[in-house]
Amino acid sequence: MATSTRTSSSLAAPRSRSVGRGTTRGNYELYSWVFMRASGVVLVVLVFAHLFVNLMVGDGVKAIDFAFVGGKWASPFWQIWDLLMLWLAMIHGTNGVRTIINDYAERDGTRLVLKLALYTAFVVVTVLGTLVIFTFDPCPADAPANLLASFCTA
Repeated sequence: MATSTRTSSSLAAPRSRSVGRGTTRGNYELYSWVFMRASGVVLVVLVFAHLFVNLMVGDGVKAIDFAFVGGKWASPFWQIWDLLMLWLAMIHGTNGVRTIINDYAERDGTRLVLKLALYTAFVVVTVLGTLVIFTFDPCPADAPANLLASFCTA
């Protein structure tokens, strides 16, 4: 019977911190994991309430038009609601894709390019979405009266 030639000094110590790429990320990954769970729960509530108000209350999907959106976004409550939904969804999704990139991109250069593209897309979509929510004019000049919200005066 052959015996193993390994000695105890050649084995890695259990629970060694030097496993993996050799870098430690501190508590960032823990906070990221907790954020994903918490934001997921909040997003479920925000999205289902959004769908209920938009599709079930009132006349349903056939009532969703420019005037409906204009009427909703005239209220700071709905602006904040939609902004919170946008920001949480974008941060949640970006964090999830960042985790996938870290898990599957083997080369550092590939990981850098993918994360750069991800963060660029995050900034563009978040900034544009925020601008749309807060600069949306529910009563634009020269718009047909049948498309405007009821509170717009001609």
